[in-house]
Amino acid sequence: MRLAVFTGSASGTDALYAREAASFAAELAARGIGIVYGGGQVGLMGTVADSAVAAGGEVLGVIPSSLDRTEVGHTGLSTLHVVDSMHERKQMMADLADGFVALPGGVGTLEEIFEAWTWLQLGIHEKPVAFLNINGFWDPLLAAIDSLVSAGFLKQAYRDAVIVAGSAAELLDSIDGWTPPARKWQDPGERSRI
Repeated sequence: MRLAVFTGSASGTDALYAREAASFAAELAARGIGIVYGGGQVGLMGTVADSAVAAGGEVLGVIPSSLDRTEVGHTGLSTLHVVDSMHERKQMMADLADGFVALPGGVGTLEEIFEAWTWLQLGIHEKPVAFLNINGFWDPLLAAIDSLVSAGFLKQAYRDAVIVAGSAAELLDSIDGWTPPARKWQDPGERSRI
């Protein structure tokens, strides 16, 4: 099993983020779960990769050639794929992964996890999507998402399908028992089940 890990190319202002990211990566390695990530060696991305590699875990990086120099492509991975575009990066990561996890990060992290979540809703994949909510980092975002539900723009079933956990162990245990929701759009005869 492999999880795509989306996280920042910065480390953030609180050292707790790096400590928890390292702990998460070590827990993945201890459970024999590989990591697929953006391929850089900077920020929390680099912390996750370094920690998993140090713990003997499999780490696959996927980085566009345009970012290979600026995010400094990590040379100590199991495999580093250098691709032509961001679209190719995200598709390859999705193809290589059995689930998706967002750790603290910026707009790139949000874009990646929201695309994975949208694809789940549309039935493009049936893989778990999760947020590691380190020290309540994702609470404001989750409150905004809950407002989408109350305003009628997101069905509760798709909100409930996303795993939110405060620790690596809780998140990984939740993935073990996860089942996908029904697709948002189905054949006309199937819509009554949504």
